[in-house]
Amino acid sequence: QVQLVESGGGLVQAGGSLRLSCAASGSIFRPNFMGWYRQAPGKQRDLVARIRSDSTTNYADSVKGRFTIYRDNAKNTVYLQMNSLKPEDTAVYYCNLIVYSIDYWGKGTLVTVSS
Repeated sequence: QVQLVESGGGLVQAGGSLRLSCAASGSIFRPNFMGWYRQAPGKQRDLVARIRSDSTTNYADSVKGRFTIYRDNAKNTVYLQMNSLKPEDTAVYYCNLIVYSIDYWGKGTLVTVSS
């Protein structure tokens, strides 16, 4: 049984920073992808960033240069450092793990950016 537990969301002013964390437990095999998606009210869930177990990364165009994803394989934890936050970054952020083509999701953490 794989579980993902997110932390680090909250309220921040525009231009501020937050760091999200997601700890995975259970049978975590490699290779795998860990990543973050977000869903704003009334919108679909979109990829923000993801990182493979060999640290290869990819980002949504809207966050390039502002967000950084990294991971600690020893702790099975992925982080998302979010800088220069904008009101349009407001959303529920979900942690995602893909192992052998199986998707696992966290429950989500709310990030609210005020203008």
